[in-house]
Amino acid sequence: MSNFLYSNPTIMPQNFNQYAADGNQFLKELATELNLTNEPEKVYRILAAILHALRDVISTEESIQLISQFPMFLKAVYVNRWDTHQKKQKIKTTENFIELIKEKCGTTAKVDFPDDEKTELYLSVTFIVLRKYISFGELEDLKSNLPKDLKWIVGGTLMF
Repeated sequence: MSNFLYSNPTIMPQNFNQYAADGNQFLKELATELNLTNEPEKVYRILAAILHALRDVISTEESIQLISQFPMFLKAVYVNRWDTHQKKQKIKTTENFIELIKEKCGTTAKVDFPDDEKTELYLSVTFIVLRKYISFGELEDLKSNLPKDLKWIVGGTLMF
């Protein structure tokens, strides 16, 4: 079987450059919405912590359905250091989820998520920006797989 990428070396760099451009555009948009336009590294850490916390709460199957709709950049962020065999977190409340987000953020959590109110805002805004990549049906599936106290992060049944 012929490997097209190896037989045509210009394909991979072009795709990689497009993925990088798409990723940078997404981060700029998220930074604007989070009012953190001068802190791109912080925006990336916030995004990664939120996505990593989410994947630790929902099933692997639901994660795969969700990321199938993501552009390559978001898929890469989501799956970075993902252990699909890890036991799912038993998160029941928003407060528990916020603690999980901060845990995923690591040593910069106090800077990136200074208080619970700011963390809830970042969480809400991040999902608003992510919505443009997620179908209405998948949002409903995700919402139905979240604990009752976390359904708000997906938002209402809005058409967009």
